[in-house]
Amino acid sequence: MPNTLTNTNSDFSLAKLAIATVRHFSALPAEVTEALARQMIPRAYTAGQLICLEGEPGDYVYLLEKGWVKAVRTATDGREQAALFLREGEIFGDEAVFSGAPYPVTVIALEKVSAWAIEGAALVELSSRYPALALACLEHLSARVLYYVQLVEDLGLRSVQSRIAHTLLNHAELREGVLIIPRRSWTTLDEMATRLGTVRDVLSRSLNALESEGILILERSQIVILDPQKLLERGKA
Repeated sequence: MPNTLTNTNSDFSLAKLAIATVRHFSALPAEVTEALARQMIPRAYTAGQLICLEGEPGDYVYLLEKGWVKAVRTATDGREQAALFLREGEIFGDEAVFSGAPYPVTVIALEKVSAWAIEGAALVELSSRYPALALACLEHLSARVLYYVQLVEDLGLRSVQSRIAHTLLNHAELREGVLIIPRRSWTTLDEMATRLGTVRDVLSRSLNALESEGILILERSQIVILDPQKLLERGKA
């Protein structure tokens, strides 16, 4: 079970700060932010801990304050397909709460995670009371639909190497004039393969091929992109 604390005055202030990190919630009026913050309960999870389980009732919406989680669908044979990798400032569970359906994915902490839980019924009631909050939730859900449309295209229409190139470019950061993709402690080849809808061996061969062509360099803590233009061309293939 997650470590759950009472929403104290200190928690209330921290909850308001957490709301401001969510892109679709950052412009909410102060009155709405405060009403939402009063409903937020702090929770903490360790690496590998389940936050919500696919098929269970969607009772809570979660706001990530710190750390990364992954959302996966599991086939009957045990194979996983990653649907989302989320970090601080992201929310999840709202699709279940607003549709009245069970959670569509299992969400697992990839490292130490601090989050806020909002009871679904409370969020629905607040959304009916405050149109600005309802619109913010609608904008977030719309963005999530567009993400899944892109995911379907990637998995169904792109080759593995194209998916790799596309994903690397989407997550690259410019540091001192160099494009890099940081690798966290949990960013193993197995996790990357799950994310890309392939298997470890195929991913490893594809990355090694890109490295041998001088397009990137694989390092323990990061992937360095040497030729973004060539990688972009692979992403369009």
